[in-house]
This record gives sequence, structure tokens and C-alpha cells, in this order.
Amino acid sequence: MHRVFRTSSFRLTVLYGGLTSLGYLLLFGIVFWATTHAMERQIDASVAGELAEIRSAAPDGNTERLREGVASLIGRSPDYFYLLQDASGQPLAGNLPAIDPVPGVRQWPGSTRHGKNPFSGIRGRGVMIGEGSYLFVGLSTVQLHEMEELVINGFLWGLALAMLVSLAGGAAMSLSFLRRIEAVSQTSRDIIGGDLQRRIPERGTGDEFDHLAASLNAMLDRIQSLMEGLRQVANDIAHDLRTPLTRLRQRLELAQRRNVSGEGVAQVIEQTMHDIDSILETFGALLRIAQIESGARKAGFVPLDLSELLRNVIEIYQSAIEERHQTLTTDLGTSLRVVGDRELLTQLFANLLDNAIRHSPDRARIELSATRNRDRLEVIVSDNGPGIPAQMYEKVLQRFYRIESSRSTPGNGLGLSLAQAIARLHESELTLGDHAPGLSVKVSLASS
Repeated sequence: MHRVFRTSSFRLTVLYGGLTSLGYLLLFGIVFWATTHAMERQIDASVAGELAEIRSAAPDGNTERLREGVASLIGRSPDYFYLLQDASGQPLAGNLPAIDPVPGVRQWPGSTRHGKNPFSGIRGRGVMIGEGSYLFVGLSTVQLHEMEELVINGFLWGLALAMLVSLAGGAAMSLSFLRRIEAVSQTSRDIIGGDLQRRIPERGTGDEFDHLAASLNAMLDRIQSLMEGLRQVANDIAHDLRTPLTRLRQRLELAQRRNVSGEGVAQVIEQTMHDIDSILETFGALLRIAQIESGARKAGFVPLDLSELLRNVIEIYQSAIEERHQTLTTDLGTSLRVVGDRELLTQLFANLLDNAIRHSPDRARIELSATRNRDRLEVIVSDNGPGIPAQMYEKVLQRFYRIESSRSTPGNGLGLSLAQAIARLHESELTLGDHAPGLSVKVSLASS
């Protein structure tokens, strides 16, 4: 339970409880002041009425008539107190002893039930009459003090209940907070233990915890995908490089057994260097994909003319197209501006065009178009070759994956993977489709 009191939510609740108490105290002060002053004004009004009634019996200030007026009022109400004294301070009438003749409102705090002072718990007004006579009328403040005590007790009970509810609410919120945090911690421990399938549970309330859980789960999905991709890459490297390395070793062993010399040695060296170049090319492509996926190349993004870039790519592959008697049809729009890395975008569209040329038969028709679609630029490379089955679209984007029909052609199965990495770096995505017949590859880029 001590963990509850150490949580930020509980401390925040205590802080809010303190602020609520301060607000409650301020409200109490205002209510207490307003209520007390309202009752004091009511007492003053009642006393003023009594004084007016007494003085109306002797408008000329006659002492005898004033004494008779005071005597007639005594006993009418136990809450009223009267005193009429002469100039020498001797009481002439009333139910109070003599006091200093001070005119105006006077009050003696306390309670007539418990205090020894006979004036204790009285509020009234005194006036000077005639030649030094003094008349005082007072009213008991017992009800005023009872009301004040009631307000104070009500405030204290309300404050105690408010603090109790605040602390209970803080504890409940903290327990809920701890359960959500523990779910995240347990998921993290399970993932550290090797269960990459574990995900943080969501309640479906759409609160900040669900938003955080969704973000973390998306991150975990990405991490799992990368880990699985890493394992797949390791397996694919071992599988794809085993063949050239085995062939390289066999060639060297055969040359050693036959004691090859002269032109034979040169031929073995040439074939060996070709295999080594193929291996180095594979590792170079893998390193390039890793560099692109790290996002470091984004710092070099600049505005580019996509139409010009595509024309340069076409110029590079024009001789290869003519050599195989293939036909290239282009439809390049004008003023197609993008923000990106020139070298990487050249690599992207060169890979797509190279794939279309290599995997299409002689005299095939290849199409390359670049058009604007609202705020996006769509580049499509298509051919009428054998194409790729729809169920293979996702697999051919994996590293080293090659369908059976393409294994007879040169390559390492990294061309489309590299192209997809470049597209993702530019916040785009490769989309494969059926060109009927053939394959269509679309890249959608943001227009600048």
C-alpha cells in the first residue's frame, strides 16, 4: 500500500485536496462574515425599534414617562435587556445594572448562560436623553453565537469529509494508475524474456493510457518486424552466400588438385574475383538498405525536378533496352517537384526500370509515367512480361526473396527491398499491381 502514497497521482490528488481546502476555507470565511453581519444588522434593527417605541412615550425626554415606558417592556421578551439611568449613574428602570453612559452600538461577547458578567452575550445601543439621562436597549446574542457555532461545525465536518473523499479518490486513482503501469511493466518483462508477441492491453476508453498503449504497441510491432526481418536476413545471407562461397572453394580446390598454371590460373582468378564481387555487391546492398532505414539521409533532402531525374535514368538504360529490342514508352509531366535525396531517388527508379528490363523478354513493351494526382506525384513503371503472382507481392519485397522464374537471371534479391527502403525514407510506399499481363510498380511521392 505504501507504493500508492509514493505515486505522482496520489501526490497530485493531495495537492488538489489542499487547494480545494483553501478554496473551502475562503468560502467559509465569506459565508461566516455575511451571515454574522446579517444577524448583527437584524439585532441592531430590532434594538432601534425598541428604542423608538420607548422614546415615543416621552418625546419631550420626561424621565418619569421614560421610566414607565421601560418598566412596561420588561418581561415581554426574555431576550431583551433595558437600562435607564440618571446623570449620576443611578439605575432608574430596567433589568441591567449601571454602565458607563457611552452612546452608540455596544456589544459584550460571550454567553449569558456561562459568563459571570451580566452584560455577557448582549448587543445593543445606548442614547443620551434629556439632561444627562442614559437609555440602553440590548438583545441577547445567544442565537448569533449558536449560528456561528453551527457554521463552524458544519465547515469542519464538510472539510473533513472533503479531505476524506479526496484521499480516498487519490488512493483509488493511484491503484488504477499502478495497475496500468504494472501492465506496461509486465509486458516489458515478458518481451525482455523473449515473448515478442506480448502487447500492452487497451481498455478501449480512449484515454491517455490507451493512446500511450497504442503508440507503444505500434512501436513493438515495428520492433518485432525488424527483429523478424533481422533473423530472416541472417538466414537468407547464410543461404544465399553459401552457394557462391561453396562454388568458390570448389574451384580453388579443383585448381589446386590439377596444379593449374598459366592461362588456367588466370581463368580461375577471374572467376573467383567475379564471385567475390557478387558477394561484396550483396553486402554493399545490405549496408545501403541499413543506412537508408536509419533515416540519416533525410538531412540531405533538397528540392528536385522529378521529370529531369527520370529522363537521366532513362538515358542510362537506353542502350540496354535497345540491345534487347525492347520498347520504352514514357509519359513524363512537367514541373514535377519533390523534396528528396537525388542519389537515392535515382537508385529507386533505376532499380525499378532495371527489374522491368531484366525480367521481361526481348521485344517487350515497358512503360514509365510520372503524373500529378492532387498533392501527390505518381511514378509508375510497368511491363508486359511474365509478372508476379498477387500472392507473392509482399514476399518479393523481402530481402533475398526471388521467385523461381527469376533465379536464372543475375541478381541477389535485394533490388525491390532497396527500392522500398528508399520509398519509405521519402514517406512513400511501393505498390505492386497486375498490368495484365506483366507487373506494374507505383511510387507515390509528396509534391513540393
